[in-house]
Amino acid sequence: MPHDRVVLVTGATGALGGATVEFLLADGWQVASAQRSAGGPLKSSGAVAQPTNDRLYGVSCELADPEAVKRMVQSIVARWGRLDALVHCAGSFQRVPLLEQSAADWLRAFDDNLHGLFHLSRAVAPVMQGQRWGRIITFAAANADQAIGQPLVTAHAIAKLGVLVLTRSLARVLGPDGITANAISPGFIASGGLSADDLAAIAPQIPAGRLGRLEDVTEVVRFLLSEQAAYVNGANLQVSGGWGV
Repeated sequence: MPHDRVVLVTGATGALGGATVEFLLADGWQVASAQRSAGGPLKSSGAVAQPTNDRLYGVSCELADPEAVKRMVQSIVARWGRLDALVHCAGSFQRVPLLEQSAADWLRAFDDNLHGLFHLSRAVAPVMQGQRWGRIITFAAANADQAIGQPLVTAHAIAKLGVLVLTRSLARVLGPDGITANAISPGFIASGGLSADDLAAIAPQIPAGRLGRLEDVTEVVRFLLSEQAAYVNGANLQVSGGWGV
């Protein structure tokens, strides 16, 4: 991959987002690393640039705010003159019985997991269309495409199903411009968010016999960003060791 290519990675404070940023820097990309806040509350502008070095550019942005997203993308293009890829790792997870979930938390699940992707897509698409090349990578969940009832994670499941539909729609709309849009659906990834008891209970349910590693996911990101994946568009790649399929 040419070393002048620029990628925007959201959710950079999370385990997956942070690992993706480090991986892509090592792989030669110029990386705009986005997070909701950068060492403190988000400023009133909604998108605050934080230069770091010539290959890493930190930015703070509320992804549910379309104007803030637009300003963030403009600042990246102003810095490097281009934007070639979006890896949208940002999201949240809520586990709560359906009828006990508050209206605010229900809406937040969609803001965090789906609406931000819509705003980002609208902001990055014109840039990529002008370049006649682009990659959009989104994250769903290993069983999101089954559209089954999930009473403890209903909002999250619906939002992730929405991510798949939006990703496939982007693939159809942007494909003629040399832009691909694909989803990765992780299963249980060892990212520090589960207790030892949870890990012990989950592992036997995974056909691979283990939890996923962060590098299991970042290697799929590498492939989808590559020229070798130019004909992969609208796909949903399961990275789950067989769980959820």
